[in-house]
Amino acid sequence: MTDASPVRVELLERRLSLVVALSGLNAESLKWTQLLGAIEMDIQRIELELDRNGASEQLVRDLHGAETSAASIRTALSDCEERIAAAERQVDEVDRLLAAV
Repeated sequence: MTDASPVRVELLERRLSLVVALSGLNAESLKWTQLLGAIEMDIQRIELELDRNGASEQLVRDLHGAETSAASIRTALSDCEERIAAAERQVDEVDRLLAAV
């Protein structure tokens, strides 16, 4: 890489930085997805318990809390997915620039 132009080196460094950031975002997305799966399992468990035993104040409160948590997690996951898409677009742009150099 000793013959690489400074522009190419800069673009490659930029791409590497973006890929590192993208990797972190994918890890964050996985964390949110796993958390959402756990909350959805709790919701199903509570709903089954409600079906079996009828509504109790505590179960209704637990269900509401779990549904609220799930909604917050879905929002965080959606935000993360948007950041992933933006980072992927940046990588694509750097790739286009690299192809032109």
